[in-house]
Amino acid sequence: MKLINKRNKNYTQIFHVFTEEEWTRTSKNFNKNISTFFTGKKYEVFVNAHEEGVTYFIGLGKSTLQNFEVLQVAVKFTQTQKEKLQAVPTLILADFMNEKQFEEFAKGLLTGTYNYPFEKTHSFWNPKFELHFENLSQKKLDHINEKTLALSNGQTACQEWLNKPANLKRPDVFSSYLKNMAKKYELKYTVFNRKKCEELGLGAYLSVNQGSAYDAAFTILEYKSNIKNAKTFGLVGKCVLFDTGGVSIKSSVNLHYMKSDMGGATAVLGTLIYAAEMKLPVNIIAILPITDNAVSEKALLPSDVITAYNGKTIEVLDTDAEGRLILADGLSYLSKNYKTDFLIDLATLTGSSVRMFGDTCGAMFSNNEELKNLLIKSGDRTNQRLWNLPLWDVWKDDIQSDVADLKNISLKPVGDCIVAAKFLEQFIENHPKWAHLDIAGVVFGNTGYAKERAATGFGVQLLVDLIENYH
Repeated sequence: MKLINKRNKNYTQIFHVFTEEEWTRTSKNFNKNISTFFTGKKYEVFVNAHEEGVTYFIGLGKSTLQNFEVLQVAVKFTQTQKEKLQAVPTLILADFMNEKQFEEFAKGLLTGTYNYPFEKTHSFWNPKFELHFENLSQKKLDHINEKTLALSNGQTACQEWLNKPANLKRPDVFSSYLKNMAKKYELKYTVFNRKKCEELGLGAYLSVNQGSAYDAAFTILEYKSNIKNAKTFGLVGKCVLFDTGGVSIKSSVNLHYMKSDMGGATAVLGTLIYAAEMKLPVNIIAILPITDNAVSEKALLPSDVITAYNGKTIEVLDTDAEGRLILADGLSYLSKNYKTDFLIDLATLTGSSVRMFGDTCGAMFSNNEELKNLLIKSGDRTNQRLWNLPLWDVWKDDIQSDVADLKNISLKPVGDCIVAAKFLEQFIENHPKWAHLDIAGVVFGNTGYAKERAATGFGVQLLVDLIENYH
């Protein structure tokens, strides 16, 4: 997709964008019968085919709409009209649009082309497709084009890996992809196998991996900016490629969706790609503790006591509470070996957060008011929303064990997402700016491109907005 500041005499394809107010003001300039079918409401599309070509009337809704709503409309337009859209120079008419709204519209058009398995067959990826928009300078359009492409590449990678069936994303396959990606984007890539993890004492991570038929792959990816004194973001993404629950095996109902238990890792992956393509003036250190959670004769048993990287012992009461074990080692390894300004972990962690929020927002826990507020603002701007929950010490009582320093779940039937956050807090090594995002309900759900639940891309735009608005 190319964005160009020009206007030809003739177009065979025009995108005419309206708010409801804009349509009311200008509808008299069009065939009066169009108002029977089109009023500018959000998501409305009227296709006006005429001798010279086709004009798509696209409704945004009320003029008070938020920027993310422009993106939503563009995504839906791309998805629903994909069979009809032509790969030709296309005029956009939207005089009321400001620069940010146009950027969101362009991002939506391109990210809306995603479906699984991803191939660039949509007409928007054809080199002959150009968007002509006179209202912004070519310099601004070039910058929007760059951001749009970077976001699409990051979010597509995120969705693609989450959607892949379990047999197409074994640990060795995903590791090989990350190694090649690191090479392409000049990221520093480090991976620890089982032997190295044992030497380092990554016992919580290894306890989950020990049941796997595949070697451990505790992976560190580092993006370095050339800006002096750049802020450093530490990111840890839960990366359980498939979760059977281990010996505490899950019910077979919807078990096929457990291929989505790497949603934290894919959000981090998409963010790294965007940061590298846009050369963002920050540093990012990302840890992805890659494994599956399998049932085998070597698998972790309920009642086992393990020793985490920071020396704390954990009584494992439920092997299906495995995400917090691998995150524990990811967080403490990052905290002990790197200096970061912010520490954020993302995980499809608990059914508790899904029961609480469904697919509306993620649950957030943070020990820092500034980081909490930044994340809430980024969530509101991108519609990848978060709701803050407490980290009160009263919850710490629920993870005290008789035979170890901690236990990995509370046996109470309430508040597991808070208990999990309180558990993770024991492994941040007193980091002053930490946030834990439980995104179990929002990374995988109803989408416009799939019949069943699929990857939403949640987390990429959230983190990108946070990073871009901080430096």
